[in-house]
Amino acid sequence: MTAPASTTTSRRGRIAAAYVLEDGRIFRGQAYGAVGETFGEAVFNTGMTGYQETLTDPSYHRQIVAMTAPQIGNTGVNDEDPESSRIWVAGYVVRDPSRIASNWRATRSLDEELQAQGIVGISGIDTRALTRHLREAGAMRAGIFSGEALADDATMLERVRRAPQMEGADLCGEVATDAVYVVPAIGEKKFTVAALDLGIKGMTPHRMAERGIEVHVLPANATAEDVYAVNPDGVFFSNGPGDPATADGQVAVLREVLGRRTPFFGICFGSQLLGRALGFGTYKLKYGHRGINQPVQDRTTGKVEVTAHNHGFAVDAPLDKVSETPFGRVEVSHVCLNDDVVEGLQCLDQPAFSVQYHPEAAAGPHDAAYLFDRFFALMEGQRA
Repeated sequence: MTAPASTTTSRRGRIAAAYVLEDGRIFRGQAYGAVGETFGEAVFNTGMTGYQETLTDPSYHRQIVAMTAPQIGNTGVNDEDPESSRIWVAGYVVRDPSRIASNWRATRSLDEELQAQGIVGISGIDTRALTRHLREAGAMRAGIFSGEALADDATMLERVRRAPQMEGADLCGEVATDAVYVVPAIGEKKFTVAALDLGIKGMTPHRMAERGIEVHVLPANATAEDVYAVNPDGVFFSNGPGDPATADGQVAVLREVLGRRTPFFGICFGSQLLGRALGFGTYKLKYGHRGINQPVQDRTTGKVEVTAHNHGFAVDAPLDKVSETPFGRVEVSHVCLNDDVVEGLQCLDQPAFSVQYHPEAAAGPHDAAYLFDRFFALMEGQRA
Protein backbone atom coordinates (compact mmCIF):
# COMPACT_ATOMS: atom_id res chain seq x y z
CA MET A 1 0.00 0.00 0.00
CA THR A 2 1.37 3.39 -1.00
CA ALA A 3 1.61 5.91 1.82
CA PRO A 4 -0.40 9.11 1.28
CA ALA A 5 1.56 12.06 -0.03
CA SER A 6 2.24 14.66 2.63
CA THR A 7 3.43 18.22 2.25
CA THR A 8 3.99 20.78 4.96
CA THR A 9 2.42 24.21 4.55
CA SER A 10 5.21 26.74 4.06
CA ARG A 11 5.98 28.94 7.04
CA ARG A 12 7.03 32.50 6.22
CA GLY A 13 6.55 33.95 9.64
CA ARG A 14 3.43 35.62 10.92
CA ILE A 15 2.90 38.44 8.42
CA ALA A 16 0.12 40.73 9.59
CA ALA A 17 -2.97 41.08 7.41
CA ALA A 18 -6.31 42.90 7.55
CA TYR A 19 -9.66 42.10 5.95
CA VAL A 20 -11.53 45.38 5.47
CA LEU A 21 -15.25 45.44 4.65
CA GLU A 22 -17.01 48.28 2.88
CA ASP A 23 -19.12 49.12 5.94
CA GLY A 24 -15.98 49.74 8.04
CA ARG A 25 -15.68 46.44 9.89
CA ILE A 26 -12.11 45.12 10.00
CA PHE A 27 -10.86 41.61 10.79
CA ARG A 28 -7.16 41.20 11.59
CA GLY A 29 -5.12 38.04 11.05
CA GLN A 30 -2.10 36.69 9.21
CA ALA A 31 -1.23 36.54 5.54
CA TYR A 32 -2.17 33.33 3.76
CA GLY A 33 -1.03 32.69 0.22
CA ALA A 34 0.42 35.71 -1.58
CA VAL A 35 1.27 38.91 0.31
CA GLY A 36 -0.11 42.21 -0.98
CA GLU A 37 -3.58 43.58 -1.56
CA THR A 38 -6.70 42.53 -3.40
CA PHE A 39 -10.29 43.74 -3.80
CA GLY A 40 -13.60 42.05 -4.54
CA GLU A 41 -17.06 41.22 -3.27
CA ALA A 42 -17.10 39.64 0.19
CA VAL A 43 -18.98 36.32 0.11
CA PHE A 44 -18.92 33.05 2.07
CA ASN A 45 -19.03 29.39 1.07
CA THR A 46 -20.55 26.79 3.40
CA GLY A 47 -18.95 23.71 1.82
CA MET A 48 -16.86 21.48 4.09
CA THR A 49 -15.05 19.92 1.13
CA GLY A 50 -14.18 20.79 -2.45
CA TYR A 51 -12.11 23.93 -1.84
CA GLN A 52 -10.03 23.28 -4.95
CA GLU A 53 -13.14 23.25 -7.14
CA THR A 54 -14.34 26.44 -5.45
CA LEU A 55 -11.08 28.25 -6.08
CA THR A 56 -11.01 27.34 -9.78
CA ASP A 57 -14.71 28.00 -10.50
CA PRO A 58 -14.83 31.01 -12.89
CA SER A 59 -18.13 32.11 -11.30
CA TYR A 60 -16.06 33.38 -8.33
CA HIS A 61 -14.22 35.90 -10.50
CA ARG A 62 -13.81 39.19 -8.57
CA GLN A 63 -15.06 37.73 -5.29
CA ILE A 64 -13.21 37.28 -2.00
CA VAL A 65 -14.40 33.92 -0.69
CA ALA A 66 -14.52 33.12 3.03
CA MET A 67 -14.81 29.44 3.94
CA THR A 68 -17.12 28.70 6.86
CA ALA A 69 -15.49 25.30 7.52
CA PRO A 70 -12.93 26.01 10.25
CA GLN A 71 -9.94 24.15 8.76
CA ILE A 72 -9.00 24.35 5.10
CA GLY A 73 -6.13 22.78 3.17
CA ASN A 74 -6.09 19.30 4.73
CA THR A 75 -5.94 17.46 1.41
CA GLY A 76 -3.53 19.84 -0.31
CA VAL A 77 -3.70 20.53 -4.04
CA ASN A 78 -3.55 18.18 -7.01
CA ASP A 79 -3.73 18.58 -10.79
CA GLU A 80 -6.89 16.51 -11.26
CA ASP A 81 -9.60 18.49 -9.46
CA PRO A 82 -9.42 22.04 -10.89
CA GLU A 83 -12.52 23.17 -12.79
CA SER A 84 -10.49 25.50 -15.01
CA SER A 85 -6.90 26.36 -15.84
CA ARG A 86 -6.38 28.78 -12.93
CA ILE A 87 -7.67 30.09 -9.60
CA TRP A 88 -10.37 32.72 -10.18
CA VAL A 89 -11.22 34.00 -6.69
CA ALA A 90 -10.00 37.53 -6.01
CA GLY A 91 -8.99 36.61 -2.46
CA TYR A 92 -9.31 33.81 0.08
CA VAL A 93 -10.31 33.89 3.76
CA VAL A 94 -9.86 30.94 6.13
CA ARG A 95 -9.86 30.50 9.87
CA ASP A 96 -7.31 27.72 10.41
CA PRO A 97 -5.05 26.65 7.52
CA SER A 98 -4.06 23.01 7.90
CA ARG A 99 -0.36 22.80 8.81
CA ILE A 100 -0.07 19.47 7.01
CA ALA A 101 -1.51 18.61 3.60
CA SER A 102 -2.00 14.85 3.40
CA ASN A 103 -3.65 12.97 0.56
CA TRP A 104 -2.46 10.33 -1.87
CA ARG A 105 -3.07 12.68 -4.81
CA ALA A 106 -1.61 15.84 -3.23
CA THR A 107 1.45 17.34 -4.92
CA ARG A 108 1.70 20.60 -2.96
CA SER A 109 0.01 22.57 -0.18
CA LEU A 110 -2.84 25.01 -0.69
CA ASP A 111 -0.70 27.84 0.70
CA GLU A 112 1.96 27.11 -1.92
CA GLU A 113 -0.63 27.08 -4.70
CA LEU A 114 -2.11 30.41 -3.60
CA GLN A 115 1.36 31.92 -3.53
CA ALA A 116 2.25 30.52 -6.96
CA GLN A 117 -0.87 32.03 -8.51
CA GLY A 118 -0.62 35.34 -6.67
CA ILE A 119 -3.85 34.96 -4.69
CA VAL A 120 -3.82 37.21 -1.63
CA GLY A 121 -5.47 35.64 1.41
CA ILE A 122 -5.86 35.98 5.14
CA SER A 123 -6.06 33.40 7.94
CA GLY A 124 -6.63 33.40 11.67
CA ILE A 125 -9.81 35.47 11.69
CA ASP A 126 -13.17 34.56 13.21
CA THR A 127 -14.98 33.34 10.11
CA ARG A 128 -18.12 32.63 12.16
CA ALA A 129 -18.38 36.30 13.11
CA LEU A 130 -17.64 37.30 9.50
CA THR A 131 -20.37 35.02 8.15
CA ARG A 132 -22.93 36.27 10.66
CA HIS A 133 -22.02 39.83 9.72
CA LEU A 134 -22.46 39.20 5.98
CA ARG A 135 -25.78 37.43 6.59
CA GLU A 136 -27.05 40.54 8.41
CA ALA A 137 -25.42 43.27 6.34
CA GLY A 138 -25.27 41.49 2.97
CA ALA A 139 -22.46 40.88 0.51
CA MET A 140 -20.34 43.99 0.01
CA ARG A 141 -17.03 45.21 -1.33
CA ALA A 142 -13.95 44.23 0.63
CA GLY A 143 -10.18 44.19 0.51
CA ILE A 144 -7.36 42.11 1.98
CA PHE A 145 -4.15 43.94 2.86
CA SER A 146 -0.93 42.31 4.08
CA GLY A 147 2.75 43.10 4.39
CA GLU A 148 3.70 46.45 2.88
CA ALA A 149 0.15 46.95 1.59
CA LEU A 150 -1.11 47.46 5.16
CA ALA A 151 -2.02 51.05 5.90
CA ASP A 152 -4.07 52.96 8.45
CA ASP A 153 -7.71 51.95 8.70
CA ALA A 154 -9.09 55.03 6.98
CA THR A 155 -6.80 54.63 3.98
CA MET A 156 -7.63 50.95 3.52
CA LEU A 157 -11.36 51.61 3.84
CA GLU A 158 -11.21 54.41 1.30
CA ARG A 159 -9.47 52.08 -1.19
CA VAL A 160 -12.11 49.40 -0.67
CA ARG A 161 -14.90 51.88 -1.35
CA ARG A 162 -13.26 52.85 -4.65
CA ALA A 163 -13.49 49.25 -5.90
CA PRO A 164 -16.23 48.46 -8.45
CA GLN A 165 -19.59 47.06 -7.36
CA MET A 166 -20.82 43.60 -8.43
CA GLU A 167 -24.17 45.02 -9.53
CA GLY A 168 -23.78 46.12 -13.14
CA ALA A 169 -20.57 44.12 -13.61
CA ASP A 170 -20.20 42.49 -17.05
CA LEU A 171 -17.70 39.73 -16.30
CA CYS A 172 -18.49 36.59 -18.29
CA GLY A 173 -16.34 37.70 -21.24
CA GLU A 174 -13.34 37.99 -18.90
CA VAL A 175 -13.42 34.31 -17.93
CA ALA A 176 -14.67 32.63 -21.12
CA THR A 177 -12.63 30.84 -23.75
CA ASP A 178 -11.27 32.91 -26.63
CA ALA A 179 -11.61 30.14 -29.19
CA VAL A 180 -13.97 27.27 -29.90
CA TYR A 181 -12.92 23.86 -28.58
CA VAL A 182 -14.59 20.46 -28.69
CA VAL A 183 -15.10 17.94 -25.88
CA PRO A 184 -15.71 14.63 -27.69
CA ALA A 185 -18.41 12.19 -26.72
CA ILE A 186 -17.32 9.23 -24.61
CA GLY A 187 -18.22 6.15 -26.59
CA GLU A 188 -20.79 6.41 -29.35
CA LYS A 189 -21.67 9.97 -30.33
CA LYS A 190 -25.43 10.52 -30.10
CA PHE A 191 -25.89 14.30 -30.10
CA THR A 192 -24.05 17.57 -30.70
CA VAL A 193 -24.45 20.46 -28.25
CA ALA A 194 -23.33 24.07 -28.66
CA ALA A 195 -22.31 25.31 -25.20
CA LEU A 196 -21.88 29.03 -24.59
CA ASP A 197 -18.97 29.49 -22.18
CA LEU A 198 -19.99 32.18 -19.68
CA GLY A 199 -17.59 30.77 -17.08
CA ILE A 200 -18.04 27.05 -17.70
CA LYS A 201 -16.61 24.47 -15.29
CA GLY A 202 -14.63 21.61 -16.76
CA MET A 203 -16.92 18.99 -15.25
CA THR A 204 -19.96 20.29 -17.15
CA PRO A 205 -19.05 19.20 -20.70
CA HIS A 206 -17.62 16.03 -19.19
CA ARG A 207 -21.03 15.15 -17.72
CA MET A 208 -22.54 15.57 -21.19
CA ALA A 209 -19.74 13.63 -22.87
CA GLU A 210 -20.44 10.73 -20.51
CA ARG A 211 -23.89 10.54 -22.12
CA GLY A 212 -22.63 10.41 -25.69
CA ILE A 213 -22.85 14.16 -26.36
CA GLU A 214 -20.16 15.97 -28.35
CA VAL A 215 -19.84 19.46 -26.86
CA HIS A 216 -18.66 22.45 -28.90
CA VAL A 217 -17.68 25.11 -26.34
CA LEU A 218 -18.08 28.62 -27.78
CA PRO A 219 -16.86 32.04 -26.52
CA ALA A 220 -19.26 34.18 -24.50
CA ASN A 221 -19.67 36.60 -27.42
CA ALA A 222 -20.72 33.90 -29.88
CA THR A 223 -23.57 34.89 -32.18
CA ALA A 224 -26.59 32.85 -33.17
CA GLU A 225 -24.83 32.18 -36.46
CA ASP A 226 -21.84 30.78 -34.52
CA VAL A 227 -24.15 28.56 -32.48
CA TYR A 228 -25.94 27.09 -35.48
CA ALA A 229 -22.72 26.70 -37.48
CA VAL A 230 -22.02 23.54 -35.45
CA ASN A 231 -25.45 22.11 -36.41
CA PRO A 232 -26.42 21.51 -32.77
CA ASP A 233 -29.07 19.14 -31.50
CA GLY A 234 -29.19 21.26 -28.35
CA VAL A 235 -27.84 24.50 -26.89
CA PHE A 236 -26.41 24.95 -23.40
CA PHE A 237 -25.63 28.16 -21.46
CA SER A 238 -23.17 27.73 -18.57
CA ASN A 239 -22.64 29.25 -15.16
CA GLY A 240 -20.59 32.43 -14.90
CA PRO A 241 -19.82 35.58 -12.93
CA GLY A 242 -21.33 39.04 -12.91
CA ASP A 243 -24.73 40.66 -13.21
CA PRO A 244 -27.12 38.92 -15.65
CA ALA A 245 -28.71 42.30 -16.38
CA THR A 246 -25.60 43.18 -18.43
CA ALA A 247 -25.77 40.13 -20.76
CA ASP A 248 -27.95 41.60 -23.51
CA GLY A 249 -25.99 39.93 -26.33
CA GLN A 250 -26.34 36.47 -24.83
CA VAL A 251 -30.06 37.04 -24.15
CA ALA A 252 -30.56 37.93 -27.82
CA VAL A 253 -28.87 34.68 -28.86
CA LEU A 254 -31.06 32.72 -26.46
CA ARG A 255 -34.22 34.28 -27.85
CA GLU A 256 -33.11 33.10 -31.29
CA VAL A 257 -32.63 29.59 -29.86
CA LEU A 258 -36.12 29.66 -28.34
CA GLY A 259 -37.57 30.99 -31.58
CA ARG A 260 -36.10 28.02 -33.46
CA ARG A 261 -37.36 25.59 -30.79
CA THR A 262 -33.90 24.10 -30.31
CA PRO A 263 -33.65 22.10 -27.04
CA PHE A 264 -32.06 24.33 -24.39
CA PHE A 265 -30.54 23.73 -20.96
CA GLY A 266 -29.10 26.48 -18.74
CA ILE A 267 -27.19 26.30 -15.47
CA CYS A 268 -26.88 29.14 -12.93
CA PHE A 269 -25.99 32.26 -14.99
CA GLY A 270 -27.56 30.42 -17.92
CA SER A 271 -30.77 30.03 -15.91
CA GLN A 272 -30.84 33.74 -15.16
CA LEU A 273 -30.44 34.47 -18.87
CA LEU A 274 -33.30 32.11 -19.72
CA GLY A 275 -35.38 34.10 -17.26
CA ARG A 276 -34.46 37.33 -18.99
CA ALA A 277 -35.10 35.86 -22.46
CA LEU A 278 -38.59 34.86 -21.32
CA GLY A 279 -39.29 38.37 -20.05
CA PHE A 280 -38.63 38.01 -16.31
CA GLY A 281 -36.38 40.34 -14.34
CA THR A 282 -33.36 39.46 -12.21
CA TYR A 283 -32.23 40.84 -8.87
CA LYS A 284 -29.29 40.64 -6.49
CA LEU A 285 -29.62 38.38 -3.46
CA LYS A 286 -28.64 39.79 -0.07
CA TYR A 287 -25.72 37.41 0.42
CA GLY A 288 -26.27 34.73 -2.21
CA HIS A 289 -26.12 30.94 -2.12
CA ARG A 290 -22.64 29.41 -2.06
CA GLY A 291 -21.96 25.91 -0.84
CA ILE A 292 -22.77 22.25 -1.42
CA ASN A 293 -25.64 21.74 1.01
CA GLN A 294 -28.59 23.80 -0.27
CA PRO A 295 -32.00 22.04 -0.17
CA VAL A 296 -33.97 22.46 -3.39
CA GLN A 297 -37.32 20.94 -4.30
CA ASP A 298 -37.94 19.74 -7.83
CA ARG A 299 -41.58 20.72 -8.06
CA THR A 300 -42.13 18.51 -11.09
CA THR A 301 -41.47 15.39 -8.96
CA GLY A 302 -41.79 16.67 -5.37
CA LYS A 303 -38.32 15.34 -4.61
CA VAL A 304 -35.98 17.36 -2.38
CA GLU A 305 -32.34 17.45 -3.49
CA VAL A 306 -29.19 18.57 -1.67
CA THR A 307 -27.45 20.77 -4.22
CA ALA A 308 -24.29 22.77 -4.93
CA HIS A 309 -24.72 26.53 -5.41
CA ASN A 310 -22.67 29.55 -6.37
CA HIS A 311 -24.77 32.56 -7.30
CA GLY A 312 -25.52 36.05 -6.07
CA PHE A 313 -28.40 36.89 -8.43
CA ALA A 314 -31.78 35.24 -9.04
CA VAL A 315 -34.77 35.30 -11.39
CA ASP A 316 -37.87 37.22 -10.35
CA ALA A 317 -40.65 34.86 -11.44
CA PRO A 318 -43.93 34.01 -9.67
CA LEU A 319 -43.90 30.76 -7.68
CA ASP A 320 -47.66 30.31 -7.49
CA LYS A 321 -48.77 30.30 -11.11
CA VAL A 322 -47.90 29.44 -14.69
CA SER A 323 -46.68 32.55 -16.50
CA GLU A 324 -47.50 33.55 -20.07
CA THR A 325 -44.42 34.70 -21.99
CA PRO A 326 -43.58 35.54 -25.63
CA PHE A 327 -42.39 31.91 -25.93
CA GLY A 328 -45.39 30.25 -24.34
CA ARG A 329 -46.20 29.08 -20.83
CA VAL A 330 -43.46 28.85 -18.20
CA GLU A 331 -43.47 27.61 -14.61
CA VAL A 332 -40.98 27.64 -11.76
CA SER A 333 -39.76 24.03 -11.64
CA HIS A 334 -37.34 24.23 -8.68
CA VAL A 335 -37.36 26.32 -5.51
CA CYS A 336 -34.88 26.76 -2.66
CA LEU A 337 -36.42 25.54 0.58
CA ASN A 338 -34.32 27.92 2.68
CA ASP A 339 -35.69 31.15 1.22
CA ASP A 340 -38.12 30.40 -1.66
CA VAL A 341 -35.70 31.69 -4.30
CA VAL A 342 -36.42 30.50 -7.85
CA GLU A 343 -34.00 27.65 -8.62
CA GLY A 344 -35.30 26.46 -11.97
CA LEU A 345 -37.56 27.28 -14.92
CA GLN A 346 -39.51 24.89 -17.16
CA CYS A 347 -40.96 25.96 -20.49
CA LEU A 348 -44.24 24.13 -21.10
CA ASP A 349 -44.55 24.97 -24.82
CA GLN A 350 -40.83 24.91 -25.63
CA PRO A 351 -38.08 22.26 -25.25
CA ALA A 352 -36.23 24.43 -22.73
CA PHE A 353 -35.45 24.37 -19.01
CA SER A 354 -32.86 25.58 -16.54
CA VAL A 355 -31.66 25.30 -12.95
CA GLN A 356 -30.02 27.90 -10.75
CA TYR A 357 -27.59 25.44 -9.13
CA HIS A 358 -24.72 23.16 -10.26
CA PRO A 359 -25.79 19.59 -11.12
CA GLU A 360 -22.26 18.76 -12.31
CA ALA A 361 -20.80 19.34 -8.82
CA ALA A 362 -17.63 17.28 -8.50
CA ALA A 363 -16.99 17.64 -4.78
CA GLY A 364 -20.60 18.16 -3.86
CA PRO A 365 -23.76 16.04 -3.96
CA HIS A 366 -24.83 14.25 -7.14
CA ASP A 367 -28.56 14.38 -6.42
CA ALA A 368 -29.19 16.53 -9.51
CA ALA A 369 -27.14 14.60 -12.09
CA TYR A 370 -30.43 13.46 -13.66
CA LEU A 371 -30.80 16.91 -15.21
CA PHE A 372 -28.28 15.98 -17.88
CA ASP A 373 -30.48 12.97 -18.65
CA ARG A 374 -33.45 15.32 -18.89
CA PHE A 375 -31.55 17.43 -21.45
CA PHE A 376 -30.67 14.25 -23.36
CA ALA A 377 -34.34 13.25 -23.39
CA LEU A 378 -35.33 16.68 -24.74
CA MET A 379 -32.99 16.20 -27.69
CA GLU A 380 -34.27 12.67 -28.22
CA GLY A 381 -37.83 13.95 -28.28
CA GLN A 382 -37.02 16.72 -30.72
CA ARG A 383 -35.22 14.32 -33.07
CA ALA A 384 -38.15 11.89 -32.96
